Amino acid sequence: MKNFYDAVIVGGGPAGLSAAIYLARAQYSVLVIEKEKIGGQITITSEVVNYPGVYSTDGKRLTEEMRRQAQSFGADFLLADVRALHLDGYKKLVDTDKGTVECFGIVLATGASPRRAGFAGEEEFRGRGVAYCATCDGEFFSGKDVFVVGGGFAAAEEAVFLTRYAKKVTILVREENFTCAGSIVDQVMSTPDIQVYFNTQIRKVGGNGLLQYAEIYNNKTGETWRYETPEKSNFGIFVFAGYAPATELFKDQLELSKEGYLMTDRNQKTSAAGVYGAGDVCVKQLRQVVTAVSDGAVAATSLEKDLFAMYQKLNIKREKPERRVAPKAVQAQPGKEKNEDDRFITGEMRETLAPVFGRFEKNIVVRVYLDDSRLSREVEGFVSEMEPLSDKVRYEKIKDRDGGYRMPAMAICDDSGHDLGAVFHGVPGGHEFNSFIIALYNAAGPGQPVDTGLEKRIHSLSEALDLKLAVSLSCTMCPELVMAAQKIALENPKIRAEVFDLAHYEDLKEQYQIMSVPCMVVNDRDVYFGKKNISQLLDILEKKGIKE
Repeated sequence: MKNFYDAVIVGGGPAGLSAAIYLARAQYSVLVIEKEKIGGQITITSEVVNYPGVYSTDGKRLTEEMRRQAQSFGADFLLADVRALHLDGYKKLVDTDKGTVECFGIVLATGASPRRAGFAGEEEFRGRGVAYCATCDGEFFSGKDVFVVGGGFAAAEEAVFLTRYAKKVTILVREENFTCAGSIVDQVMSTPDIQVYFNTQIRKVGGNGLLQYAEIYNNKTGETWRYETPEKSNFGIFVFAGYAPATELFKDQLELSKEGYLMTDRNQKTSAAGVYGAGDVCVKQLRQVVTAVSDGAVAATSLEKDLFAMYQKLNIKREKPERRVAPKAVQAQPGKEKNEDDRFITGEMRETLAPVFGRFEKNIVVRVYLDDSRLSREVEGFVSEMEPLSDKVRYEKIKDRDGGYRMPAMAICDDSGHDLGAVFHGVPGGHEFNSFIIALYNAAGPGQPVDTGLEKRIHSLSEALDLKLAVSLSCTMCPELVMAAQKIALENPKIRAEVFDLAHYEDLKEQYQIMSVPCMVVNDRDVYFGKKNISQLLDILEKKGIKE
């Protein structure tokens, strides 16, 4: 990361990526800062069929192509938590947990996050039956009854998705009708396994550990009824009650609507010079990928004019970033060729990994513990594709020895074989592939930087802590927690962070009553649900033994 950019884009969803494409293509230096995962919330959408020119795709694939396009034009990317913005004057400051960046212009594409519904017991049973992501948690409710709270597009779409798993889906709509387009409503109403109640809300939920009953009422008639599962059974509630705009960073510096959304003009300009907004964080009538991309393009082209005028005013010569050529793919070892469809690691992934592995500074070992299970054979296949990608990473396969870990396991060690405390059980595919690569990067160096305050907190943890992280490879909220925990483990020898692909460890679900991911278990005792950045995770570890 450089110290100065022409423009910084805060948020790596479709709006931010679109702005990056336009600004970088106009030959301005651009940095996109995203705190969780490039692509934003659309990456959890399993099917996108209304994006013009793309007949059918999914959110992850669509935004990955946007990222590659922006990067090819010269845009830089940084996974970091933005802590403060200084928007006064012609030069802006963006403070992050990875350092401070200066720039002439900013595009705010911070998006919006799901709202809580507010019924009694919602927080208590979060992760025990109350969920907010059908893609991440739908499988936990296979063969069970599921309630969906909400009447917007997300609620309708996710209700249809949940019929893949649930025995029955019941939608509870607070209003007299749905508030989304008729096409998705028609699909909902024609789906046999979906029942809809209008003017209906949940008042209270409860159960013995897991969700077992809900008190429901009609807000028009006042009628109340109770849903209750058979003994020792449970059910799920998925909340899609709208979104809260992510404006905490700048709420005291920029004009917001009474609902808290960012106010912009038709050029996406905010109330501050050189600062633009784009996407779901803004006041707008339609929140879809296509409008987010439009906002980003408008914001970028408007900011281009400001930047051009700024350089003329300051009478300085602009250094134009060079377009990037995709790195040459790493060649696999002879005799180990597979069809592209059969690979864990595609050609595109190898191209992306080459410059990352090229920055490794020291040798490391990944000790792979294997047994005779099918999962171990999959892990061994994954490792065989990883081996030729870097001469800095050596893979040591050990069969029929558990080494203290449940098998299969991949434990990251230093060059002498000393276990560094970051372990993955299963094949780190899906959203966890990046987490695994980041763990290697942190072990082999130079590693992701953290500010001195966080670094001191990591090293001040004096008690031995065992962290078990239960994840789903389809979950976009899991990687942030995984990367934070493994970073802490690699920095502090007293911490061990083991990641489990929950699809292969049913006993963990039962032992800790896990009905949502990500889930973290500290010292086999205290259970925490939900995504957490490194600062939030340290808050928990510093108060070990105190439940949320």
